[in-house]
Amino acid sequence: MHSPTRPRRSLRAVGLALATAATLVFGALAGPNAAVAQNPYERGPAPTESSIEATRGHYSVSTANVSSLVFGFGGGTIYYPTTRADGTFGAVAIAPGYTASSSTMSWLGPRLASQGFVVFTIDTNSRYDQPGQRADQLNAALDYLVEDSTVSDRIDPDRLAVMGHSMGGGGSLEATTDNPDIQASIPLTPWHSDKTWNTVRTPTLIFGAENDTIASVGSHSERFYSSIPSSTDKMYIELDGASHFAPNSSNTTIAKYSISWLKRFVDNDTRYDQFLCPLPDDRSIEEVRGSCPIG
Repeated sequence: MHSPTRPRRSLRAVGLALATAATLVFGALAGPNAAVAQNPYERGPAPTESSIEATRGHYSVSTANVSSLVFGFGGGTIYYPTTRADGTFGAVAIAPGYTASSSTMSWLGPRLASQGFVVFTIDTNSRYDQPGQRADQLNAALDYLVEDSTVSDRIDPDRLAVMGHSMGGGGSLEATTDNPDIQASIPLTPWHSDKTWNTVRTPTLIFGAENDTIASVGSHSERFYSSIPSSTDKMYIELDGASHFAPNSSNTTIAKYSISWLKRFVDNDTRYDQFLCPLPDDRSIEEVRGSCPIG
């Protein structure tokens, strides 16, 4: 079912190694009191519970529309931080569910972008595309973002993520098996006929919904989570009393932990560990699973 793995950029590890080496050299020259260099991918002020629950973050956001005539997927809308002062940002492509358009995921665009990401809510080639097709389109959208989009110079091509709802969520799972260089994946009430994901190496946060009758957690989210190897950073959050369509409207629980997951694994920002470990116990959560520590 899965398409062959394609070669991808993998410079991030080299960059981190060089940054670490530079820090060690500087420390040796400057003496024991020299400040440790900050994470080069850190964006925005130190987070608080209220800052990740807010409907808007630190950054002002602009948008760019992408035509449906683009190759590989159905176009969509790019949301991005307006400033250039902070360098490049990580990017995330988001796919909608079966029969749905990108408008059903539009609330996530400014909410995530204002926290320091370039966000691409995409339309699929057909509203009836299956998860495997949506996986291909998510990867095509990431390629477009870093190679051809009007905001490509704002994006770090080695810090990319995927999200998706329902069949788009199943597509986000599959996208990481096709492209293991993806830094983070967040399937939202995902649906997929394949229940086994033991080749996933990408840090994956799965949201299930207690009252989901379309992609029931027992047949989908929980099975997906359990099949991902324990060696992979993973978390499962089940939304209390929620339906399959909970991700289609503004949802603070989805937003706050998605922000934290993306910050932690796309930006390597350990300031967000506090919101993931110990495992969250919000009233809006019916069940949570995961391994701590992370990273």
